[in-house]
Amino acid sequence: MTRQIVFIITVALTLGIFGWTILRIYSWFRITKPFPIGDYGKRFKMMMEVAFGQTKIFRLPFIGFLHAMVFWGFCVILIGSIEMIIDGLFNTDRILRFSGIFYDIVMASGDIFAFIIAIAILVFLARRIFANMKRFSGIEMKHVSHLDANIALTLIFLLMISLLGMNMVYYILHSQKTDFAGVYPISKFLTREFINIHFFSVPVLLNLYEIFWWSHILLIFLFANVLPYSKHFHVFMSVPNVFLSRLEPLGYLYNMPEITKEVKLMMNLDTAFSAPTENAESVVSRFGVKDVEDITWKNYLDSLTCTECGRCTAVCPANITGKKLSPRKIIMDVRARMKEKGPGIVRVGKGFDDHKALIGDYISPEELWACTTCNACAQECPVNINHPSIIVDMRRYLVMEQSAAPGELNAIFTNIENNGAPWQFSPQDRLLWAEGLNVPVMANLVNAGKKPEYLFWVGSAGAFDDRYKKVTREFAKILDYLKTDYAVLGTEESDSGDVARRAGNEMLFQMQALMNIEVMNRYEVKKIITCCPHDYNTLLNEYPEFGGKYEVIHHSQFLRNMINDKKITITDGIFKDRKITFHDPCYLGRGNGEYKAPRDILDAIPSEKVEMKRNKSFALCCGAGGGQMFKEAEKGDKEVFIERTEEAISTGADIICTGCPFCMVMMTDGIKYKNKEEEIKNYDLAELVSKSLGL
Repeated sequence: MTRQIVFIITVALTLGIFGWTILRIYSWFRITKPFPIGDYGKRFKMMMEVAFGQTKIFRLPFIGFLHAMVFWGFCVILIGSIEMIIDGLFNTDRILRFSGIFYDIVMASGDIFAFIIAIAILVFLARRIFANMKRFSGIEMKHVSHLDANIALTLIFLLMISLLGMNMVYYILHSQKTDFAGVYPISKFLTREFINIHFFSVPVLLNLYEIFWWSHILLIFLFANVLPYSKHFHVFMSVPNVFLSRLEPLGYLYNMPEITKEVKLMMNLDTAFSAPTENAESVVSRFGVKDVEDITWKNYLDSLTCTECGRCTAVCPANITGKKLSPRKIIMDVRARMKEKGPGIVRVGKGFDDHKALIGDYISPEELWACTTCNACAQECPVNINHPSIIVDMRRYLVMEQSAAPGELNAIFTNIENNGAPWQFSPQDRLLWAEGLNVPVMANLVNAGKKPEYLFWVGSAGAFDDRYKKVTREFAKILDYLKTDYAVLGTEESDSGDVARRAGNEMLFQMQALMNIEVMNRYEVKKIITCCPHDYNTLLNEYPEFGGKYEVIHHSQFLRNMINDKKITITDGIFKDRKITFHDPCYLGRGNGEYKAPRDILDAIPSEKVEMKRNKSFALCCGAGGGQMFKEAEKGDKEVFIERTEEAISTGADIICTGCPFCMVMMTDGIKYKNKEEEIKNYDLAELVSKSLGL
């Protein structure tokens, strides 16, 4: 009875402390903004794959396997822990034994997993203490961060040792009795091989069992209350965070409905110059994210779930090349800032001001502007945190509230607003790339009573960039060769707004989107082909929210389909003695999951193919995304495009193949920088196909 009373008091104390902690954290969630969720069927599937299946953790196979074993082991051992709590509350002994074979399987699995987890934890500790791994370091990883990790891992190790000890003593006491319950293969083996059971008397064994039993359950209670203050809070948070994570492709950025309302009012001639109505006051305090009261509850959930594993930072092209940006730091800063400001807001209200902010005091603009929005961090995160979305939200604040974008980007914004392109070219020059070609224009065809099957979206780079205009011409030749029913918008086309949106100018993006959609819908466009992955992503994933719903095809997908349908057959061996490597565009690959189409095209071209060390979903960004192509890079050890070009050169390839105008510019610059222009050529997929066909 005394044991039972002590246990009940201990449980009550544990639940009381844990409940107080959770209520405190919940009060901080209430500070944040809403985040939409839905489609619970897809969410459940993703949770089973990513959280329980540990699919993303296996991107690093060896250590991923060990971590997966720890996670799966915890899931099994949790059943035994629940049984211990029931036994303690009701003074029973292994109450779940009635389940028979199920109980035997659970106990055997728990016994095996306890041993595996103990070994895995020793490996984890050794890596942290002795291996000096780069991704465990960084300005955000202070001494307390390492201490936190080591304490949590030590607690887990002690949990496993106490569980094995309890099982071993139980086996010695009961294995020859009728009340023996469960199967314990590891404890049985350890007992028989290393323990002289005759050395212990029954009273000593009973005392040892109590010591191990109480040690294990008290460690569980201690661990549960330490976790919310530790990076290992992900033990609780990872499953719900994965369940609630975004379902959209990584290339998609969330809309700002308050901006849409403003833009529509501006673009409506009847309301653009009207005085605001009495109810026109916006409920939005500011555009974008300046501080923690501006983030969504999902942003805060991400920060609590972050394991600080550093996988995101280890693959970040900005961080790899010595720039200040660390995606892990961004998420950790959100958590730290909420811990600092949250209590004041709860106490005083949203008017609380401690004269600090997330931007400036925690995260510098230099960090934010170094991001290429390549989504490597989001791809790598084992708990589905999306770092670029909150980075762009903070850029939105800098641009729309502070007008604090880098000067080069401000010039780009002006050019897009005035000329419909990032460069200072007249909109009337948009069709100059087609000189000498018979390129059909949408307006002319529609006026003649024709409705083409495809709109060929040329894009700003395809129309104005000197190098990529050659690609546009070659692809147009292929379309003619295939007798494709297509047209271009010509001077009616304007920039898709991709650069503006990712650089934080959401208002400019939406103005561009609404104008383009109005033009395309007027022509009843249904299918779009584009050579630019950035425009492909924007038109496919982001325009639908504004009424622009189209079937969008990247030119690699179109060409692959034509090859599969035998409409393109390449027999010319013009590249048969050449070695080709393919650079994956971020917004085609990670952004939208298309890795196969470009490689299918290359496989159809007689040549030798070679992959870069980092390829497909592991591919390194060229450094152009997120507006980077139009501005000076932040200070670092080297430029991202140089890092990527060096990797391409190391393959020994004669040709670096790309499928994106941004990548084309950066890789061409990289080849020039390395003085390899005579030895290595940079071609787009369309150019390789066109040249192979002799067009």
